[in-house]
Amino acid sequence: MPEDVRLWEVVSGDHLTELPKTKLNLERRIEDWITQDISILAADLLVIGRQVATDFGGYVDLLCIDSEGNLTVVELKRDKTPREVTAQALDYAAWVETLSPLRVSEIAAQFLNAGLEETFEKRFNKELPDSLNEQQSILVVGSEIDAGSERIIRYLSESYGVDINAITFSYFRTSDGRELLARVFLVDPAEVTQNKNKSRGVRSILSEQQLQDIANEQGVGELYASLRSRLSGLLGRPTTNKSAAAFLCRSEDGSQKVTFSLVPGKSDSANGVSFQAYTHRISEYLHRPEQSIVELLPKSRKVYEYYQNAPKELTGWSGFFKNQQEIDCFVEGLKTQPLQAP
Repeated sequence: MPEDVRLWEVVSGDHLTELPKTKLNLERRIEDWITQDISILAADLLVIGRQVATDFGGYVDLLCIDSEGNLTVVELKRDKTPREVTAQALDYAAWVETLSPLRVSEIAAQFLNAGLEETFEKRFNKELPDSLNEQQSILVVGSEIDAGSERIIRYLSESYGVDINAITFSYFRTSDGRELLARVFLVDPAEVTQNKNKSRGVRSILSEQQLQDIANEQGVGELYASLRSRLSGLLGRPTTNKSAAAFLCRSEDGSQKVTFSLVPGKSDSANGVSFQAYTHRISEYLHRPEQSIVELLPKSRKVYEYYQNAPKELTGWSGFFKNQQEIDCFVEGLKTQPLQAP
């Protein structure tokens, strides 16, 4: 359990008077305090978003960036149950992992009312890294952490190397009305880092060459290279993440969204190149009927959802391109299909 923080005031005559704890509006004030001075959580953070809307209807309480360009999700416990607070934090971190550098900059600019690059340089006295959001961390914050939340957080950190921790604040008021705040980490931050580094699940964003090397090792190097080259520009701007080559299009609200992904690690010579196609997004991007796009995909396909009961734009199809003929059919079909009827 977190440490039981107690404070004493030294009064006249060198006597000690213990200060009583109180919860006076503490939960409602914590978020404001953190936003005003994020250093009460960690010295190496900059707040770049507050109540950030996700693509699935939730809201990240606070989104922060550290001096290495990695992102931190801060989830306030408030009155949530242990299952709610940890599930939401993990859910939001999974979404944050998908954010492109451009999307991160857009979120930051909206909150900061200034460019991320200049704010980052002013805050950390260094230039914004070229690679953003390579790693993510989670901080659960509240006036207290219940035993259930503690067990879940410790389990995720110690068993799976998840970069997650909890911070509690104890609030005290002196006899003359002065307010004091004490901070306690559930897990020593050094231990969290050690657990993360030991975990084999910690991955970095892969380069184009690394993904090509994986495709070569899986026996689909030529097919993968052909697909990636021919889809570049056709389905948006090419990029990479921790497991796939993806293509990003700009939506009507100005955000960048993935239309199509190639996953060499799930590919093999028997089945072909693994893909995930967000056909609703492709339809909107190319102004083509969605069903006609689906019909161009290889027959070895199945319905894909980014998560269970995801909205339509986060659903599509997954499967394999087995040969060059299937690639030609898909690419040429996208180029020649009729426009969506008005």
